[in-house]
Amino acid sequence: MSESVFHFQQGTVPLLISIPHLGTEIPAAITAQLQPHALEVADTDWHLDRLYDFAQRMGASVLGAKYSRYVVDLNRPSTGESLYPGQTTTGLYPMETFRGEPLYRNGSEPDTAEQAMRLQTYWQPYHAKLEAEIARLKSEFGSVLLWEAHSIASVLPRLFEGKLPDLNLGTNSGASCDARVLDAVIATLGEQPYTWVANGRFKGGYITRSFGRPEQGVHAIQLEMCQSTYMNESSPFAYRPDLADGVRPVVERMVQAALDALKTA
Repeated sequence: MSESVFHFQQGTVPLLISIPHLGTEIPAAITAQLQPHALEVADTDWHLDRLYDFAQRMGASVLGAKYSRYVVDLNRPSTGESLYPGQTTTGLYPMETFRGEPLYRNGSEPDTAEQAMRLQTYWQPYHAKLEAEIARLKSEFGSVLLWEAHSIASVLPRLFEGKLPDLNLGTNSGASCDARVLDAVIATLGEQPYTWVANGRFKGGYITRSFGRPEQGVHAIQLEMCQSTYMNESSPFAYRPDLADGVRPVVERMVQAALDALKTA
């Protein structure tokens, strides 16, 4: 089962792109527990495998989830504590959408046994693959860049005020990667049309925080993009090549700059 819960492509350079919220699949047993609106899986990081199609040309390893975050959120700690204490967010086993709509039919929320099953079946294999690929790349190259690829609707009043910047970089306030790596990324953002912030509302999720160990040669950066930069944010969440063709080269330059900076970090 473990290999069937994610897509993986092994690369040839010290770069791993992780897309933990790419998945849209929901097992039938869980589907039966959900409200009809949940089946739209609106809170998916839609189309990021397509947006990051430059990864193969770059020689990156790419890991992407198959199953929806509504099954279990791969970017939350297995113990379930909040990454943003005091702020509204969603948990390891989401009970509502980003907009506050309940996901489950009354009385159908997963019990402790089902939560443990989901953790073992979906969460643990993804994290084990992350760990194994990072170890392989570090062994071969000495240092590794882990690029956490995420996207989100640009306006979500329940989670943040106003509209997000287009590009939201997170390095756990500088703890998950060498400053020279983040500086190299920021240096690419001077002559381009998108708004951006580093370590603003999104400072990096659990994967960035737990795997980013620059003192051990593992540098992790999360990019949370506004979906308005490359797709329609309302159902059926269509990919927009006319938009994506503008932002994709900006993202590619960011990733390449971070990878190049590994040599001096």
